[in-house]
Amino acid sequence: MDKIIMENMVFYGYHGVLQEEKVLGQKFYIDVQLYLDLKQAGQTDDLNHTVSYASVYETIASIMTKEKFDLLEALANKICGQILLAFEKVETVRLMIKKPSAPVAGNFDYFAVQIKRSRKDYE
Repeated sequence: MDKIIMENMVFYGYHGVLQEEKVLGQKFYIDVQLYLDLKQAGQTDDLNHTVSYASVYETIASIMTKEKFDLLEALANKICGQILLAFEKVETVRLMIKKPSAPVAGNFDYFAVQIKRSRKDYE
């Protein structure tokens, strides 16, 4: 299956279990892979046969900046569900949310959640 790749999108959001995370917020990094058939788009050079990554970005940005979740797992599930609902050509979404400023004592690059959801998961 073909895919559209969107990596290292940065959003400021208020997601987390701790009260400080809900009030102060922090940066989150998101990687998305959209699995769909791109053959017809490649043959016709017509946007109608693919998915606008600008529109997908707007969908993700809206959820990241306007909603609040305690768990990255719930946030990731919501984003995948909205992408599959809004973009019927997308068959599967693989998404990773990275949290580089997690409130954990220690040295690390980030903590993350990665999920993969298909259209059948929401039927």
